[in-house]
Amino acid sequence: MSEPIPATRPPLPPFTRETAAQKVRAAEDAWNGRDPARVALAYTEDSRWRNRAEFIHGRAEIAAFLTRKWARELNYRLIKELWAHDGERIAVRFAYEWHDDSGQWFRSYGNENWWFSPEGLMRERHASINDLAITAAERKFHWPAGRRPDDHPSLSALGL
Repeated sequence: MSEPIPATRPPLPPFTRETAAQKVRAAEDAWNGRDPARVALAYTEDSRWRNRAEFIHGRAEIAAFLTRKWARELNYRLIKELWAHDGERIAVRFAYEWHDDSGQWFRSYGNENWWFSPEGLMRERHASINDLAITAAERKFHWPAGRRPDDHPSLSALGL
């Protein structure tokens, strides 16, 4: 059975610092769950993305993109951190760790700019991302697959 399409996705804009931080953590949790169809439901039906140099339009393309991404980026672990917010917009910085099928680890860093509908669904996402090859010993994200534990350090606490 498919998940119902949400009418709203609280918290809703306009965002306060607290509700923007809640939105960021909810997005982090969803992406760490690595379920492309479920993650895509947080976006408007006609959502537009720029992810690196790729342009994506709509939930079906979002789900297809995430399916490809997580098939290539193995043992993916993500931390997002609120950078700024204003009304229906949120800026986020993030880092995630993953390895490819040869076992090479990477830490990918970036920034995202988000624009939300009044219903709290993301209508636009612009992501700029850089990859840094790291050794397994340099990894900082060691929790089991899924949601980052509440007591795990943030990006700032990790010095990233």
